[in-house]
Amino acid sequence: MTTEIGKDIAKARALLERGLLVAIPTETVYGLAANALDPEAVVQIFEVKNRPRFDPLIVHLADASEAEKYVGVFPNWAEKLADRFWPGPLTLVLPKRNNIPDIVTSGLDSVAIRVPLSPLTHELLSQLDFPLAAPSANPFGYVSPTTAQHVADQLSGKISYILDGGPCAVGLESTIVTEEDGKIHVLRLGGLSVEEIEGVVGKVVVSTSHASVVQSPGSLDSHYATRTPLRIGKIDLSQYDISSIGVLSFETRYADIPVDHQIVLSPEGSLHEASKNLFAAMRYLDSLKLKVIFAEEFPEIGLGRAINDRLRRAAFKTGH
Repeated sequence: MTTEIGKDIAKARALLERGLLVAIPTETVYGLAANALDPEAVVQIFEVKNRPRFDPLIVHLADASEAEKYVGVFPNWAEKLADRFWPGPLTLVLPKRNNIPDIVTSGLDSVAIRVPLSPLTHELLSQLDFPLAAPSANPFGYVSPTTAQHVADQLSGKISYILDGGPCAVGLESTIVTEEDGKIHVLRLGGLSVEEIEGVVGKVVVSTSHASVVQSPGSLDSHYATRTPLRIGKIDLSQYDISSIGVLSFETRYADIPVDHQIVLSPEGSLHEASKNLFAAMRYLDSLKLKVIFAEEFPEIGLGRAINDRLRRAAFKTGH
């Protein structure tokens, strides 16, 4: 199979209507999309990504008015958040209607939905008579893609088309929110900060440590991982040959590390800029085949919490 990169919405639409997969741009990361109402199309997502079936998918809608077709209840708190942040990096987990196949929700009675902010993908969704199930367009567990080329680097030959919307503006997956026991819970930290959510619905519970049953997409302990061991926190240069070390920092450049072995995510100290650059930087350092990548811990405020979450999950297998 030849994989093409382009901006042809009509071509993407035709492939999706045939039950095939298309990579789509969003403001968060690139998604691997299929007709969310077609179980045979959705199963290809799991096969191409090698994704476990117990990890549910997010359903992408053209606009908030479509939500009532797929969720049984759209409570007041969810309506407030949707009014404020859709389209944007917010996913809501709500009771599902029966037209959403169990394979999309991993058998759960709730579905994760969002309205992405991308002109190309919005136009595509507007032309389809079904929503799109779309996790990140990469092999399961690896760093998420934020450009069309990132997708092609790992899925070329496995899908027909990559809709190229340019680099992702946010660069972190969406923040996932639900209601449990009368309280609003953040199930996954992401491109919308906890502080922004609390500005609309009041105090929330951050519930990002999970039991064996996965309740929301992208919530496994080990995820977003580089192949190179990644360690978080104090950067200790004493135990390794300097030429074998990579460094991922917020705004500091390290004089002892080769310039091409370190990435400063935001020289100006902007967490928004750092989040936008994070996954591309992780991919670059991973491509150098170093012995270890050291990553600074970020301030636990705003998007810094989501950046730390991604780094901790990436480092889970090798320890912090």
